[in-house]
Amino acid sequence: MTAASDPVWTVTPEAAVAAVRDVVPGYGKLEVVPKVPVGSLRDIATLYTPGVGTLVQRIAADPRAAETLTNRANTIAVVTDGTAVLGFGRTGPLPAVPVMEGKAIMFKLIAGLDAVPICLSVKDPDALADHIAALEPSFAGFNLEDVAAPHCFSTVEQLEKRLSVPVFHDDQYGTATVIVAGLINAAKVVGKQLENLRVVVNGAGAAGTAAAKLILALGVGDVIVCDRHGILCIDEKQPFPHMAALAGITNRERLKGVLADALRGADAFVGLSAGGLLGPAHIQSMAKSAVVFACANPEPEIMPRDALAAGAAISGSGRFDSANQCNNVLAFPGIMRGAVDLCVRHVTESMCLAAARAIAAHVGDKLAPDNVLPSALDGDLCPLVAEAVAAKAAAEGEARKPYVRGEIANRVRERNRISAWQQENLRTLLKSTAETTAA
Repeated sequence: MTAASDPVWTVTPEAAVAAVRDVVPGYGKLEVVPKVPVGSLRDIATLYTPGVGTLVQRIAADPRAAETLTNRANTIAVVTDGTAVLGFGRTGPLPAVPVMEGKAIMFKLIAGLDAVPICLSVKDPDALADHIAALEPSFAGFNLEDVAAPHCFSTVEQLEKRLSVPVFHDDQYGTATVIVAGLINAAKVVGKQLENLRVVVNGAGAAGTAAAKLILALGVGDVIVCDRHGILCIDEKQPFPHMAALAGITNRERLKGVLADALRGADAFVGLSAGGLLGPAHIQSMAKSAVVFACANPEPEIMPRDALAAGAAISGSGRFDSANQCNNVLAFPGIMRGAVDLCVRHVTESMCLAAARAIAAHVGDKLAPDNVLPSALDGDLCPLVAEAVAAKAAAEGEARKPYVRGEIANRVRERNRISAWQQENLRTLLKSTAETTAA
């Protein structure tokens, strides 16, 4: 990969705003449409009142009937409290709405899951779990997004104890899953063994904590975690329990210092922190054939072309305007699809590892320095990830529905076929509208 291979297009602020203006009609990225035709009073009477009363009675008599009489089994909530929105920090819940809408679109287009954006104004972090748990009757699962550390850890822990449906904090294990997939393939490209790698993770928040744990679970030799104050070491007191726990399982040589000290001789860098933190000198101090995944959004720790120019063998980021897109969209649709379809109560670390291996394997013989991860537009990816998660859930005894090999993957492909048909109809409608307006 060279700087010349970076895409020539970019997303301008004007384009981002124009994309959500008064489309068909109305603003934003989402709308709710019925799945059944409604054209007469008989239709309304059947679908609403009095017909809906029959469904109420049947579900009240047997709650399991909700799976076939409502869309709950295919509906999840995308939830935030607005405390860690992209790279902008604590914006509050209202500015987080477009992020949750975008996430919901990805769930629908990639996995066929109906997702509802929910942005909660919660002043007490400890109450976040209460608000989410109260929504369980409406949803088959919860995807947490942009919830800050450290309270994200206790929120997930509480919800996993209280909910009978899966809760998945995407900023933790969605991101971590893709990073691990990238490292699996990057190690192959540069000819290094995972057990011999030293990986530096910059950022000890939600994403950094999960990434460090999952990288170690993969079998990587050593991980060094840095926060804004420097290297986490077991010999030093840490401000939060999750950081103390990280210090206890990482940095086996007990290095001390700042990020620059951690990077000397390191094989790989995983940035889950803030933009513009790395310069050429940092990259040049790393080991030969270094791997750089700078995933801060929207500005990475170092731009991919700059990392390559400084000597990195492989570079990637969370952006979609350069190669090796280390973005959690490669993972979260398939992980949630597999978990929801088998009524998994807990999404485990081993399920995420299974997803990571499926993502890495899907690159196949196209593996190259500028192609260590598949494209988010690859329609075959989500079915494979969902299938891998489902298979692991069944093997671990976490599945509460029978697992039939290949069934979930085939179901995802069918949903994707329908989504593609809907998208084509939408494009036709927009074209027709534009032509009518111009005339």
